[in-house]
Amino acid sequence: MREVLDELVGQWREGKSTALGTVVSTYRSAPRPAGASMLVTSDERAVGSVSGGCVEGAVFELGQQVLADNTPVLQRYGVSDDDAFAVGLTCGGIIDVFVEKVDPVTFPELDDVAASVTKKEPVAVATVVAHPDVERLGLRMVVWMDRHTGTVGSTQADEAVLEDVRGALAAGRTATLHYGPDGQRRGEGMDVFVNAMQPPPRMLVFGAIDFAAAMARIGVFLGYHVTVCDARPVFATKSRFPDAHEVVVNWPHRYLKAEAEAQRIDPRTVVTVLTHDPKFDVPVIVEALKLDLAYLGAMGSRRTHNDRTRRLREAGVTDEQLAKIASPIGLDLGARTPEETAVSIAGEIISLRWGGGATQTRLSDAEGPIHGSNPIAEPEPVKA
Repeated sequence: MREVLDELVGQWREGKSTALGTVVSTYRSAPRPAGASMLVTSDERAVGSVSGGCVEGAVFELGQQVLADNTPVLQRYGVSDDDAFAVGLTCGGIIDVFVEKVDPVTFPELDDVAASVTKKEPVAVATVVAHPDVERLGLRMVVWMDRHTGTVGSTQADEAVLEDVRGALAAGRTATLHYGPDGQRRGEGMDVFVNAMQPPPRMLVFGAIDFAAAMARIGVFLGYHVTVCDARPVFATKSRFPDAHEVVVNWPHRYLKAEAEAQRIDPRTVVTVLTHDPKFDVPVIVEALKLDLAYLGAMGSRRTHNDRTRRLREAGVTDEQLAKIASPIGLDLGARTPEETAVSIAGEIISLRWGGGATQTRLSDAEGPIHGSNPIAEPEPVKA
C-alpha cells in the first residue's frame, strides 16, 4: 500500500472509489514481494504494480469488477515454469492478490494511516483476506503501538490479531497470519494480511571519506535513511555528502550511544564503520556491539583488521562478539573504487538479510589480500 499511498489518499479525499490490489502471499520465484500494490481508479487508470507487468491486465479487470459490485476478491496467479508464458506470470512463481474497494465509507481510517506514515509513526493495516463467512472479508484493524481502531469480526479474533500485529509491527514484518474462523491460534479458515508500515530502516555511515559518499548514494538507492557521521567538521559537510539525509558532526560512539538511548536504533539498522582510524572506529564498534543490529561492518585491510581486533580485545570484546563484525567489510568482488566498494558492502548487507548464497564470498570469511591481482589479462599481440 505504501508505494501507492499518495495516489490512494488523493482519490479518497476527493470521495472517489478505488480498487486496491495487494500481494498478500508469494510462493517460489514471485516477481514482487508481499505488500506490493496496484490501484484501479474509477476513471480507469492503473497505478503501481503487483507483478512487474505479468498479470497487471488481469488485476485491472478484477479491480473494475470489485468497483462495480463492491465484493472483495482473493485471486491466485501462477503456474508451473513450463507453462508460465501461457498465463503471463513469466517467472513461474505464484502470488495471491487481494482486491478490495477503498473509499471514505469502506476505509474511514485511511487519512489517519497516511498521517502516521508522513510523521514516520509505525502503523499497520490488518485485513481479513480469507474467511468462510464472506461478510467478514475486507474487515480490518488499523494498529499503532499504543492504540487501534476497527475490528476483524469478533472480540476474540480482535484480541488474537491485535497481539500478533503489534509483534509484526515492532519487527517491521509484512505477512499473512493464519487463524481459526474466530481467531483461534490453532486451526484454519481466517487469513489476515498485515501490512506493516514503518519508517525506512537506517544506515549509519561512520567516517566522512570518499567511500562514505558512495555508500550514502547506494544506501539511499536501497531505501535506507542514511546518516553520515564524523567528528571532523571540515570533512563532515552536506556539500561532500549531498545524497545523505543527515550529516552529523560528532564523535561516532557518542552519536551512536545517544541515538540508541533515544530509541532511534532498531534491529533493521545497518552500521558501516569506514573511518580507518582506531581512535574513531574502536569506540564506535564497542558501542555498536551492545545493540541488536541488522549489520555491522568495518572497513580496512587485513593488517588494519588484525590491529583493530587486537584493540577490541583489549577493550573487552569477546571472540563471540568479534564474529558479529563483517571485517574486512563486503563481498569478495575485487572492488577497488569507492563505488565498487559500496556495491560490495551493499551486496553483503542484502545477502545477509535474505540468506543469499553470496555470503560464501564474504571477505571476513576469506584469507589473503582483499585486493587481488588484476584479473584482466593482457591482450594477445596481433600477429602479422
